[in-house]
Amino acid sequence: MAPFQPSSNILSSKVGLFIDGPNLRSTSKALGFDIDFKRLLSQFESLGSIARAFYYTIISEDQANDSIRPLVDWLDYNGYTVITKTGKDFLDANGRRQMRGNTHIELAVDAMAHASQFDEMVLFSGDGSFRTLVEAVQRRGVRVTVVSTMSTQPPMLADELRRQADVFIDLASLRGRLGRGV
Repeated sequence: MAPFQPSSNILSSKVGLFIDGPNLRSTSKALGFDIDFKRLLSQFESLGSIARAFYYTIISEDQANDSIRPLVDWLDYNGYTVITKTGKDFLDANGRRQMRGNTHIELAVDAMAHASQFDEMVLFSGDGSFRTLVEAVQRRGVRVTVVSTMSTQPPMLADELRRQADVFIDLASLRGRLGRGV
């Protein structure tokens, strides 16, 4: 399969990947596939040199039994900067264990702190709360690509985030390039 082709020819640019882990996981699950993070790095290298690849996620207070731990460890050893935050466990109304917390502030602070190092930022999230961050990074001269999906019902992408981005890529269109075992 040919490498991912960006909408503009900026192959000499420096690229920063910012992955909202829980959001990307939910989006790929809704689309029926798992992300192969090794393939993700290689596909997005076609945009230019990957300066940094950040992965943000919540981990359980009981890290030993956290199902995300193997992925976090793999990412940490394979080119990603992993930022974790301990979530608070609680039981929902149906008695199921849930975790509360997010890493949006950490992602936004890192994106602003590193914006001068990138020509292109790729944000893997559909959360509308990132619209203001995208606008602020763009004011610093950075092009922003948002990766999420509009192919689910309801869409996993906030309309205001899609409109603010310079480029939107539907994750569904990348299934064959990023899907594990695809």
